[in-house]
Amino acid sequence: MVRSLRKSDADQWQSVRARNQDWLRPWDATVPPGAAPRPSSYKMVVRSLLHQARQGLCLPFVVEVEGRFVGQVTVSNVARGSAQWASIGYWVAAEAAGRGVAPRAVAMVIDHCFGQVGLHRVEICVRPENTNSLRVVEKLGLEQVGYAPRFLHIDGAWRDHRIFAVTVEECPEGITTRLQTHQSHQ
Repeated sequence: MVRSLRKSDADQWQSVRARNQDWLRPWDATVPPGAAPRPSSYKMVVRSLLHQARQGLCLPFVVEVEGRFVGQVTVSNVARGSAQWASIGYWVAAEAAGRGVAPRAVAMVIDHCFGQVGLHRVEICVRPENTNSLRVVEKLGLEQVGYAPRFLHIDGAWRDHRIFAVTVEECPEGITTRLQTHQSHQ
Protein backbone atom coordinates (compact mmCIF):
# COMPACT_ATOMS: atom_id res chain seq x y z
CA MET A 1 0.00 0.00 0.00
CA VAL A 2 1.09 3.55 -0.66
CA ARG A 3 -0.34 6.39 1.40
CA SER A 4 0.50 9.96 2.37
CA LEU A 5 3.23 10.51 4.94
CA ARG A 6 1.92 11.60 8.35
CA LYS A 7 3.52 13.09 11.44
CA SER A 8 2.37 10.01 13.35
CA ASP A 9 4.73 7.83 11.27
CA ALA A 10 7.69 9.11 13.31
CA ASP A 11 8.40 6.02 15.43
CA GLN A 12 8.09 3.56 12.54
CA TRP A 13 10.14 5.78 10.18
CA GLN A 14 12.94 6.19 12.71
CA SER A 15 12.96 2.47 13.53
CA VAL A 16 13.12 1.37 9.89
CA ARG A 17 15.80 3.96 9.05
CA ALA A 18 17.91 2.94 12.09
CA ARG A 19 17.68 -0.80 11.27
CA ASN A 20 18.58 -0.12 7.64
CA GLN A 21 21.27 2.51 8.10
CA ASP A 22 24.03 0.43 6.48
CA TRP A 23 21.68 -0.76 3.70
CA LEU A 24 20.64 2.81 2.79
CA ARG A 25 23.89 4.76 3.40
CA PRO A 26 25.42 4.23 -0.08
CA TRP A 27 22.30 5.68 -1.72
CA ASP A 28 21.25 8.41 0.74
CA ALA A 29 21.58 12.06 -0.18
CA THR A 30 24.07 13.98 1.95
CA VAL A 31 24.74 17.66 2.42
CA PRO A 32 27.81 18.98 0.62
CA PRO A 33 30.27 21.13 2.56
CA GLY A 34 29.04 24.69 2.97
CA ALA A 35 25.35 23.90 2.32
CA ALA A 36 22.57 24.40 4.86
CA PRO A 37 22.24 21.35 7.13
CA ARG A 38 19.42 18.85 6.65
CA PRO A 39 16.64 18.69 9.22
CA SER A 40 17.98 16.85 12.25
CA SER A 41 14.84 15.07 13.42
CA TYR A 42 11.99 13.13 11.86
CA LYS A 43 9.55 15.81 12.95
CA MET A 44 11.60 18.43 11.13
CA VAL A 45 11.85 16.23 8.01
CA VAL A 46 8.09 15.66 7.97
CA ARG A 47 7.35 19.31 8.71
CA SER A 48 9.51 20.31 5.73
CA LEU A 49 7.97 17.70 3.41
CA LEU A 50 4.41 18.54 4.41
CA HIS A 51 5.10 22.28 4.01
CA GLN A 52 6.44 21.62 0.50
CA ALA A 53 3.42 19.40 -0.20
CA ARG A 54 1.01 22.19 0.77
CA GLN A 55 2.84 24.42 -1.71
CA GLY A 56 2.45 21.76 -4.42
CA LEU A 57 6.22 21.18 -4.66
CA CYS A 58 6.34 17.57 -3.46
CA LEU A 59 4.24 14.54 -2.58
CA PRO A 60 5.66 12.35 0.23
CA PHE A 61 4.32 8.79 0.45
CA VAL A 62 4.82 5.88 2.85
CA VAL A 63 5.17 2.34 1.54
CA GLU A 64 3.52 -0.31 3.71
CA VAL A 65 3.45 -4.09 3.46
CA GLU A 66 0.87 -5.89 5.60
CA GLY A 67 0.42 -2.70 7.63
CA ARG A 68 4.14 -2.28 8.34
CA PHE A 69 6.13 0.78 7.29
CA VAL A 70 8.83 -0.46 4.87
CA GLY A 71 9.82 2.56 2.82
CA GLN A 72 9.10 5.88 1.23
CA VAL A 73 8.43 7.31 -2.23
CA THR A 74 8.79 11.06 -2.62
CA VAL A 75 7.74 13.07 -5.64
CA SER A 76 9.84 16.23 -5.61
CA ASN A 77 10.76 19.19 -7.78
CA VAL A 78 7.20 19.40 -9.07
CA ALA A 79 7.21 21.87 -11.95
CA ARG A 80 3.98 23.29 -13.31
CA GLY A 81 3.42 25.72 -16.17
CA SER A 82 4.60 24.44 -19.53
CA ALA A 83 6.72 21.66 -17.95
CA GLN A 84 4.27 19.59 -15.81
CA TRP A 85 6.96 17.19 -14.55
CA ALA A 86 8.56 15.93 -11.35
CA SER A 87 11.30 13.69 -9.96
CA ILE A 88 10.70 10.55 -7.94
CA GLY A 89 13.01 9.18 -5.27
CA TYR A 90 12.37 6.07 -3.20
CA TRP A 91 13.82 3.67 -0.68
CA VAL A 92 12.70 0.42 0.90
CA ALA A 93 13.98 -1.51 3.87
CA ALA A 94 16.28 -4.45 3.16
CA GLU A 95 13.60 -6.94 4.20
CA ALA A 96 11.27 -5.56 1.50
CA ALA A 97 13.89 -5.54 -1.27
CA GLY A 98 13.65 -8.09 -4.05
CA ARG A 99 9.95 -8.76 -3.43
CA GLY A 100 8.50 -6.36 -6.01
CA VAL A 101 7.55 -3.81 -3.36
CA ALA A 102 9.54 -0.86 -4.75
CA PRO A 103 8.44 -1.28 -8.40
CA ARG A 104 4.80 -1.61 -7.37
CA ALA A 105 4.93 1.41 -5.05
CA VAL A 106 6.71 3.59 -7.63
CA ALA A 107 4.26 2.48 -10.34
CA MET A 108 1.28 3.46 -8.18
CA VAL A 109 2.84 6.86 -7.45
CA ILE A 110 3.59 7.50 -11.15
CA ASP A 111 -0.01 6.60 -12.03
CA HIS A 112 -1.20 9.04 -9.33
CA CYS A 113 1.08 11.74 -10.76
CA PHE A 114 -0.24 11.22 -14.29
CA GLY A 115 -3.85 10.93 -13.14
CA GLN A 116 -4.92 13.04 -10.17
CA VAL A 117 -1.89 15.33 -10.09
CA GLY A 118 -1.96 15.97 -13.84
CA LEU A 119 1.75 15.71 -14.57
CA HIS A 120 3.02 14.97 -18.07
CA ARG A 121 6.50 13.58 -17.32
CA VAL A 122 8.18 11.81 -14.40
CA GLU A 123 11.90 11.34 -13.99
CA ILE A 124 13.92 8.94 -11.83
CA CYS A 125 17.67 9.40 -11.38
CA VAL A 126 19.73 6.37 -10.35
CA ARG A 127 23.39 5.90 -9.52
CA PRO A 128 24.97 3.52 -12.06
CA GLU A 129 26.15 1.27 -9.18
CA ASN A 130 22.68 0.91 -7.66
CA THR A 131 21.65 -2.36 -9.26
CA ASN A 132 18.50 -2.66 -7.13
CA SER A 133 17.14 0.70 -8.31
CA LEU A 134 18.20 -0.01 -11.88
CA ARG A 135 16.10 -3.17 -11.69
CA VAL A 136 13.11 -1.07 -10.53
CA VAL A 137 13.23 1.27 -13.56
CA GLU A 138 13.80 -1.73 -15.83
CA LYS A 139 10.69 -3.48 -14.47
CA LEU A 140 8.71 -0.26 -14.97
CA GLY A 141 9.88 0.01 -18.58
CA LEU A 142 11.39 3.47 -18.16
CA GLU A 143 13.84 4.57 -20.83
CA GLN A 144 17.19 6.13 -20.05
CA VAL A 145 17.11 9.70 -21.38
CA GLY A 146 20.39 11.01 -20.08
CA TYR A 147 23.45 10.80 -17.91
CA ALA A 148 24.35 13.41 -15.31
CA PRO A 149 27.96 13.48 -14.09
CA ARG A 150 28.37 14.53 -10.43
CA PHE A 151 24.60 15.10 -10.22
CA LEU A 152 23.77 14.65 -6.53
CA HIS A 153 25.73 14.65 -3.29
CA ILE A 154 25.28 11.09 -2.05
CA ASP A 155 27.15 9.24 0.68
CA GLY A 156 29.63 12.10 1.09
CA ALA A 157 30.55 12.87 -2.53
CA TRP A 158 29.13 14.16 -5.82
CA ARG A 159 27.83 11.11 -7.68
CA ASP A 160 26.96 10.41 -11.32
CA HIS A 161 23.40 9.39 -12.16
CA ARG A 162 21.57 7.76 -15.04
CA ILE A 163 18.34 9.60 -15.82
CA PHE A 164 15.18 7.67 -16.69
CA ALA A 165 11.86 9.22 -17.67
CA VAL A 166 8.38 8.41 -18.83
CA THR A 167 5.57 10.56 -20.19
CA VAL A 168 1.87 9.99 -19.90
CA GLU A 169 1.67 9.30 -23.66
CA GLU A 170 4.13 6.42 -23.33
CA CYS A 171 1.88 4.47 -20.98
CA PRO A 172 -1.79 5.24 -21.60
CA GLU A 173 -2.68 2.02 -19.77
CA GLY A 174 -0.75 3.18 -16.70
CA ILE A 175 2.57 2.11 -15.25
CA THR A 176 0.92 -0.30 -12.80
CA THR A 177 -0.66 -2.18 -15.72
CA ARG A 178 2.67 -2.10 -17.58
CA LEU A 179 4.38 -3.61 -14.52
CA GLN A 180 1.76 -6.37 -14.20
CA THR A 181 2.16 -7.18 -17.90
CA HIS A 182 5.96 -7.30 -17.51
CA GLN A 183 5.63 -9.63 -14.51
CA SER A 184 3.23 -11.99 -16.28
CA HIS A 185 5.72 -12.41 -19.16
CA GLN A 186 8.54 -13.56 -16.88
